[in-house]
Amino acid sequence: MRLGNLRIRVIETPGHTSDSITYLVGDAAFIGDTLFAPHAGSARCDFPGGSSEMLYDSVQKILTLPDDTRIFVGHDYKAPGRDEYAWETTVGEQKARNVHVGAGKSRDEFVQMRDARDATLAMPRLIIPSLQVNMRAGNMPDPDEKGDVFLKVPVNKLGK
Repeated sequence: MRLGNLRIRVIETPGHTSDSITYLVGDAAFIGDTLFAPHAGSARCDFPGGSSEMLYDSVQKILTLPDDTRIFVGHDYKAPGRDEYAWETTVGEQKARNVHVGAGKSRDEFVQMRDARDATLAMPRLIIPSLQVNMRAGNMPDPDEKGDVFLKVPVNKLGK
């Protein structure tokens, strides 16, 4: 696909969620939540449609790009001792240093680690409102008859 003079390649990279994609624009890959900065590893896979097996395979697609391909990640939680956010890394850096998939970790190692870790994670604090907006492609729900917009929380359906 093209945007003006830019060629954009869309790569399916499911795993974190079933609809995750990567945009490759020149030497830059915008990967969303597929990987994080090398010290943080990878995204959880226990959301609806998520899969650690799919995530591993998706990461491998990204890691086949040239080592100098810049990767822009969706999250950074600032590692201890670091005052600056890190939003950019490279394919080469991910291959060498990513704590979850770097240094040639196998699919079985990754799936076992990711599934075990995900089983210990609580539901994200803002998952219910986030899903309601995300499922509408960023649009808020329709307003009620008074013009008020509400996000609904099914309090009797919340797990963990």
